[in-house]
Amino acid sequence: MRQSPPMGLDDRFDDLVATLGGFYRSWLIYLGLELGLFRRLREAGVEGLTPAQLASAAGCAAAPIEEWALAVDAHGLATLEDGRLTVDDETAAVLLDDRVPEFLGGQFVHAVVASLDWDRLAKFFQTGRPFRKRPDRYRESIERLTVQDIAVFFQEALAALPQLVADLGARGARVLDVHCGGGRWLIAMAQRFTSLELVGVEFEPDSVERARRNVDAAGLGDRIRIEHGDVARTRHAGEFDLAYFQYALHGLADPPAALRAAWAALRDGGRLLVLDWALPSNVEEFRTRHGELIAGVQLDEVFQGTRLGTREAFTGWFSAAELPEPDVIDLPSGASVFVVAKS
Repeated sequence: MRQSPPMGLDDRFDDLVATLGGFYRSWLIYLGLELGLFRRLREAGVEGLTPAQLASAAGCAAAPIEEWALAVDAHGLATLEDGRLTVDDETAAVLLDDRVPEFLGGQFVHAVVASLDWDRLAKFFQTGRPFRKRPDRYRESIERLTVQDIAVFFQEALAALPQLVADLGARGARVLDVHCGGGRWLIAMAQRFTSLELVGVEFEPDSVERARRNVDAAGLGDRIRIEHGDVARTRHAGEFDLAYFQYALHGLADPPAALRAAWAALRDGGRLLVLDWALPSNVEEFRTRHGELIAGVQLDEVFQGTRLGTREAFTGWFSAAELPEPDVIDLPSGASVFVVAKS
């Protein structure tokens, strides 16, 4: 049951005005990230930049940047003083530092880009027919979003699984990334564990192309192979020491089938690991900041015909795949890891 009393009219008005402001704030952040405005302000340090200097540095028109500067100051995202705009270290870190679990830049980019398709949302509510054909920009934004998951994996998941770290460092270890998207996790793994051989399987053609391009740009084509194929039929058997799903399993048409295929691809002693953001299991869990945010993510998921899963749903998929019950590790960031070893 709710513990706090209902808001009065004035308090509710203020609460909803803040929500309206949050809509505009998200767009200001998105523009600041996409146009490189926050990055240039950070580089300028305590001296900051005038709006005209910022516009010139970012290759933008001066007049819109002047309005953006006033707006980000009003929203507390930067400070405009004596005609110069600065950004504080903490804001810059949360929006720009994609190697820390606190990184939110990708979340803002994805939220805005996903909402560009929401002109069809009312129709979905009326008909119940999902909008499955998201444009390429949506999958690109997912890759920006899951950069945070990579940081969570390295700083939180691996800290909870020290034996996995030791095993991945062994010469000859091989890793499979199922539904690998643009291949960013594979690249990070290859850079961290320099003797690993890695394979990514992806079914979206544009993501396969992006992944191969990213791998080549990183100079890792000799250690990372990207395969275009059905993630539920990977054609691999007994080859890998780790099979990994990152924010991927819940969005697949047949999660148990994908788990079975990944399990078959493991050597004896290998691990199957799923990192995802589980949906709260009850109403009380939704009444938290984490629940508030993930409820919005779920709205976009069901709009496209997928849905996040509760912890119970994830363990149910393991059961339906006839795999051992996974260990469930809830991480500090709010993400969860589901892991099982093949004996």
